[in-house]
Amino acid sequence: MAKKPTGPLKPETLLVTAGRDPNAQFGFVNTPVYHASTVLYPSAEDQVAHRSRYTYGRRGTPTTEAMEEALAVLEGPQCAGVVLVPSGMNACVTALLTVLSSGDHVLVTDSVYRPTRIFCDSILRRLGVETTYYDPLIGTGIAGLMRPNTRAVFVEAPGSQSFEMQDIPAIAAIAREKNAAVLMDNTWATPLYFRALEKGVDLSIQAGTKYIGGHSDIMFGTVSANAAYASRLKETFNGLGLCAGPDDVFLALRGMRTMAVRLARHQESALTVARWFASRPQVARVLHPALESDPGHAIWRRDFTGASGLFSIVLKPMSEKAVYAFMNELQLFGMGYSWGGFESLVISFDCKEYRTATPWNPGGPTLRFHIGLEDPDDLIADLERGFVAMNAAT
Repeated sequence: MAKKPTGPLKPETLLVTAGRDPNAQFGFVNTPVYHASTVLYPSAEDQVAHRSRYTYGRRGTPTTEAMEEALAVLEGPQCAGVVLVPSGMNACVTALLTVLSSGDHVLVTDSVYRPTRIFCDSILRRLGVETTYYDPLIGTGIAGLMRPNTRAVFVEAPGSQSFEMQDIPAIAAIAREKNAAVLMDNTWATPLYFRALEKGVDLSIQAGTKYIGGHSDIMFGTVSANAAYASRLKETFNGLGLCAGPDDVFLALRGMRTMAVRLARHQESALTVARWFASRPQVARVLHPALESDPGHAIWRRDFTGASGLFSIVLKPMSEKAVYAFMNELQLFGMGYSWGGFESLVISFDCKEYRTATPWNPGGPTLRFHIGLEDPDDLIADLERGFVAMNAAT
């Protein structure tokens, strides 16, 4: 029979061991997929008293329980509860609805994932919640934006697409003084490289579609809460009738087992490509907090233990035709949304049309890259071809 590991374990080991009990699965290594709705009770007395470990498929199965346990261990000892939802966007929504009510005010970083902004500006507004967007570099200055009815601060580090680094501990300290919850989209670093709950965050959010899954084949989200918000999170989750599909949960759990080695490769290759971009005459800036030249590098180095494969570049001023020629020439970089899978991706973007608290004037066209698990030399050769096409179009 398999032995339960004891003693303090490093995160890489926890990813392999947490949420897994072969002894409870007849010796099989992995918890199987439970496709379930109805759960049968042995007697009328048990049914009326709800005396059962599992009561209904939506409220948990051995598969979801294994994923919740594994993620809770990875999040750290501050984690008091985890819920699994159908997408990363739904994780953002569930977290916000956990802490906000009509008449409340929420502060949201201006660099937030755009669909989260759309939710705040549409549905939250309709529900009577006011949103104020703030400069992601505000730090302790967040105190000046707090109101008596401010119930939450939503952070994301680094910023979606623009990659500003936020001082999460400083913001969390101010929010705690004002009795406001801190919600963080931690998809970029995952709890492997940034334990959000240890840094003062109350609700840690991930699009498990990205690095947890790791293979571009699931839709999945997670929210982890500390003791102050775990019961409210569970209440919101159950009240909304949420549940993640069992096959996606199983694939997410399988993806977690290899996340440490995948992220290490993503990080290494992304830094190689980012440094190469920094040497190119067509590139004005590389937006990657793990680079020493990045304005947010000091905060990243202080608070994070690693970086992932996602970053952006600012090109020198050029025509749209030249940018598209570059993108269209690439063979190893797909053009598609999402990221976190094994394949490399590129998209063009422009934050100008929706940033409201801070101006977005990067000085040239901007591209976001996800560096996958291909050999970085091959990726750089592909990008070289792209720059040749760019120069020809210019």
